[in-house]
Amino acid sequence: MEKAPQLVKLSGSARYAALREQLIANDTLASRVRDERSHLSELELQSLWFAGAFGNRFATVDGEPVEIIQFGHWNHAAGPDFTDTAIRLRGETRRGPIELDPHVRDWERHGHDENAAYDRVVLHVYFEEGPERFFTRTSHHHEVPQVRLDLHAYPDLEPLSYLPADAHLGRCSYIFTELDDSLVEEILEGAAQYRLECKAQRLARVADLHGEDQALFQGMAECLGYRHNRFPMRVLSQRAPLTTLQKRETPEAIDALLFGLAGFLEGERHVESPHTDTTAYQRALWSLWWHERDAWSSATRIPLPWKTAGARPQNHPQRRLGALTHLAHAWQDFSKLALRLDPDIKRVEAFLTQLRHPFWDQHYTLRAASARRLALIGPSRARDAVANQVLPLAYRKDAEAAWLRFRQLRASQSNDKLRRAAIRLFGEHPRQDRFLKKVYHQQALLQIYDDFCLADASACEACPFPEQLWHLTADHRQ
Repeated sequence: MEKAPQLVKLSGSARYAALREQLIANDTLASRVRDERSHLSELELQSLWFAGAFGNRFATVDGEPVEIIQFGHWNHAAGPDFTDTAIRLRGETRRGPIELDPHVRDWERHGHDENAAYDRVVLHVYFEEGPERFFTRTSHHHEVPQVRLDLHAYPDLEPLSYLPADAHLGRCSYIFTELDDSLVEEILEGAAQYRLECKAQRLARVADLHGEDQALFQGMAECLGYRHNRFPMRVLSQRAPLTTLQKRETPEAIDALLFGLAGFLEGERHVESPHTDTTAYQRALWSLWWHERDAWSSATRIPLPWKTAGARPQNHPQRRLGALTHLAHAWQDFSKLALRLDPDIKRVEAFLTQLRHPFWDQHYTLRAASARRLALIGPSRARDAVANQVLPLAYRKDAEAAWLRFRQLRASQSNDKLRRAAIRLFGEHPRQDRFLKKVYHQQALLQIYDDFCLADASACEACPFPEQLWHLTADHRQ
């Protein structure tokens, strides 16, 4: 088995983390991050909360420590956002719902102060407040403890989307093209391991809250959503968790629930297709969904922000959801391979690429059929799943073994974001190809791009990364 260089143990990722800390202190870059986070929707905030992105230990606005013992269930009916939760406050355990709002006064604006359904709320979590103190009270005028979260206090929140940085040669390129190969390798390995550790921590939080299977299922949903539809796929996996899907008696029942919650069945029920199998599949899903759609009305009230523009036909979100539903059918066999202490990567990839579905093997969408058979999950997406979900979960159990396997993965298919990152760091220099041969090379470029290029709004002029990199490598260049 390949030995990792000494530098890429914890010291490598720690060194890269130190570069990021200097980034966070840069006012120009931090202002863009603040501006982007201020536009997060309530649905995005709820999804991050339920995934444990903010942790589980807080302080109320009055300075009292509060711990979330149980995050409960994301409510899909009328009433508070999260039910069956448990918190520890003032030395006692309190059970009841939690309400999460973007602004503290949303409690009053939405009429919760007069709604008896909110009388049992044990915690009101919010992000913004006005100049004057607002007290959260029930219809009986009982005060509800408040926790205010500051989004800017969580620099490692995983971006759900991004605004692309220009694809031009960056100021740091002169360093990446002039340094010895060994030094470039050290920098990239540090960034790659830092990214792997961050992914492992995020999945570990979900696993600790909702179980390891649900953490992997949520991760696979995001992976199959690709870049544009990661967020709606994540919400679906949270609204209809694996435990809910596994109670369904037939594969069609799983399909019906997920496609119904996605909002993909409402516009299809009166459409007749020239393809008999298409019409039959739609009718089968609708015949199951209409019986329970009212029970899920709260979950479907706000349409999920699906994006289809610019996507290849085989990457349409309906088709990607078809892959997720079929994976849910086969979950028991998949989890046995993927959640082992030392997962067999080749078998995991083979399992994913060999999945077949009688409808989605021949369709782009619920209406559009394909003249040829389509792979439900291709080799490149299977490798991405291993790199971004399977190995990060294994990392929490045996970091060294997972990192060594991670370093051995061959590069997966490139994408627009990766190409932009490569141009920023290497331009057209021949060295670019040399450092795009492995998955960890790709992950390192994406980490640097996320942390520095995307945060920069000055066409590279105010970005601190080139100078930081120059000082970091000073001893090696002498």
